[in-house]
Amino acid sequence: MRELEREFARELVVIGVHSAKFPAEKVSQNLRAAVQRLELHHPVVNDADFDVWQQYAVRAWPTLMFVDPRGYVFGKHEGEFPLAPVREFVADVVTRFDAEGVIDRAPLPVNLLPEPDGPLRFPGKVLSDAAGGRLFVADSGHNRILVADLQGNVTMTIGDGEAGFDDGPVSSARFNHPQGMALSADGGRLYVADEENHAVRAVDLTDGRVTTVAGTGQQGYDRAGGPGPETPLSSPWDLALVGDRLWIAMAGTHQLWAIDLTTGRIAVAAGTGAESIHDGPLAEATFAQPSGMTALDGVLYVADSETSAVRRVKPGARVRRLVGRGLFDFGDADGVGDQVRLQHPLGVEAVQEDGAVGVYIADTYNHKIKRLDPATRRVETCFGGGPGDDDGDAATAHFWEPSGLSLAGRRLYVADTNNHAVRVIDLDARQVSTLDLRGG
Repeated sequence: MRELEREFARELVVIGVHSAKFPAEKVSQNLRAAVQRLELHHPVVNDADFDVWQQYAVRAWPTLMFVDPRGYVFGKHEGEFPLAPVREFVADVVTRFDAEGVIDRAPLPVNLLPEPDGPLRFPGKVLSDAAGGRLFVADSGHNRILVADLQGNVTMTIGDGEAGFDDGPVSSARFNHPQGMALSADGGRLYVADEENHAVRAVDLTDGRVTTVAGTGQQGYDRAGGPGPETPLSSPWDLALVGDRLWIAMAGTHQLWAIDLTTGRIAVAAGTGAESIHDGPLAEATFAQPSGMTALDGVLYVADSETSAVRRVKPGARVRRLVGRGLFDFGDADGVGDQVRLQHPLGVEAVQEDGAVGVYIADTYNHKIKRLDPATRRVETCFGGGPGDDDGDAATAHFWEPSGLSLAGRRLYVADTNNHAVRVIDLDARQVSTLDLRGG
């Protein structure tokens, strides 16, 4: 859509109609934040009650309705679409309507929502390095990565802040809405899921240079794999390092991929590509927009966002559903196993606590941080309740669509996306504070 808007800026008027699946997406405040986060420059209608959906007999997400200059529908497309044929179609109808003299190229007035103040703009993920005393923040809306100490003093900025796909020195390299990160075992190399560039980048933290290890900069749906820099990817959202394999939550193809860092080759590691929630062997299981990932003792835990689920993946073995049931099974309910309901979680962090594994969940659309016991499948809310930006204890603190988590010691760092902030949870004191990022 961005390409079509740019190419036909004077002829094509785009009006977004947001007919939401999740309850949180029906709230106008949340929708406004999404419009800002996605940098949309066209009007968006909040079709919370599906009125427009029904009037136009829509059946699927997404659907394109083509309306002529006289106000009549003359075309419809359901589902994702390749750019080239739609571009050709639009060009043809522009030529036809121009010949009839009915296109008005006068610019429409646009009043954009105000930009947030502060050093961050919709941060998507965080990564803490307790051993090195560092915190990496994906400042997604500013197209950069901030490196700070654990107290918030910024020591390095990776990327010049402009959207682009350029390797080179950290001061001039360019990203496009980076998300999840992973750190090499020696702490000298940072891997970045460069989501809107459909690429995985690597930052040498010693010499200060950025390179591309996978992806071409263009979205692709080929699932054959191959040499990393020659293989198109689709919306990589998070990363986890297990041995010499860098695992990728490939949200765009509903799969997990992996890069062999010794050979540089990338391939599908789990998932058929169907959008669903089936367990089983890696090659037969299905996912639905996996967007968060964490690894502990060689086991992966995945936030499978569209099914509001958390999955456990044992490399070389099987995928198991821990909580979550299906594409339309969501809500806000603590409990055990199939009693549990989440709402579009985007972040997970696996930890060792009291001799057992626990998984903290950024339950994004419920604005909460929850904890999952993988052994019993029990989930309980730990922090947050309703959107807000309040610090305080577990009962009074509020978040607004938290999307990323990372633990350093007993401090859980949270990418509080819509609050444009990093929050810090002291797990022992059960207190939430806002990190003061200085120097970014």
